[in-house]
Amino acid sequence: MEKYERTECLGQGTFGKVFKAINLETGEVVALKKNIIKDDDEGVPPTTLREVSILLSLNHPHIVKLQEVIHRESKEGTMARPTLMLVFEFLDHDLKQYMVAKQGKGKGLPLDVAKSFCYQILLGLRHCHAHSVMHRDLKPQNILVSGDDTVKLADFGLGRVFSLPVGKYTHEVVTLWYRAPEVLLGTRCYSTGVDVWSVGCILAEMVLGKPLFYGESELEQLLSIFRIMGTPSTTTWPTVQDLRDWHDYPQWKERSLMEVVPQLGAAGCDLLRKMLQLNPAQRISASAALNHEFFRDVNYPLGSSAENSMSTSNY
Repeated sequence: MEKYERTECLGQGTFGKVFKAINLETGEVVALKKNIIKDDDEGVPPTTLREVSILLSLNHPHIVKLQEVIHRESKEGTMARPTLMLVFEFLDHDLKQYMVAKQGKGKGLPLDVAKSFCYQILLGLRHCHAHSVMHRDLKPQNILVSGDDTVKLADFGLGRVFSLPVGKYTHEVVTLWYRAPEVLLGTRCYSTGVDVWSVGCILAEMVLGKPLFYGESELEQLLSIFRIMGTPSTTTWPTVQDLRDWHDYPQWKERSLMEVVPQLGAAGCDLLRKMLQLNPAQRISASAALNHEFFRDVNYPLGSSAENSMSTSNY
């Protein structure tokens, strides 16, 4: 740790603090994520182990790079606790901060910027899914943006390596406003579609300047979704009534997304509708989304070289 000089605290979460720091040997600015191990008997928190193992397995220009892991003792009063310091590349803003800084609070980004950002998010997500990793907590605060408008996925603390057939996972994943309906309805058998749903919510928010769906409880969130996407039925989602938290909900018809998010245009609304399919079996994959006509005018070099030579299996 002697080679890093902390300059400011960037934020604090459930599992530790994040600092901006300088590598005194190279002059590079980095982000230090400090994870305090609270109970020696339990060892390193599983969320930290999971994040480290996932990030070490993923190497991609649109996924934040973990540069180093340092184990040290941290003093808290008279107590010395073991601490893990994760050293990440530093990016200037998260997406939420970027939107406020560039456009002002409550205002959306220009369509070409939102389109480019969504494309980059999907590139990173396709890499995750191709390597059997679900992020499970995609939201604007976990999307980082550099000074040259490069976008990277970050914070894999809730990430999970999945297998086929899909196993049972906790449903306490994804911040409420970006949480897929199958998770809100209590399923523990979900797959990569939960991430695609989150990207759809983020795409809409980028142009609207506010969340597309927002509720203060799981019930409110579901109703917010159903008011726009329509209330599901056994016709549109054959297994929906088998889910743990299914009830008889108010019946709403699906609204036209061109009325709700006109900023996206016809092609953008078509992609958004495919990302926000209530039935996860009908939801578009990250790989297929990248080939949607909405992105046909995206001039992004990574989309035409190494990226497209990768497997584009429909994960």
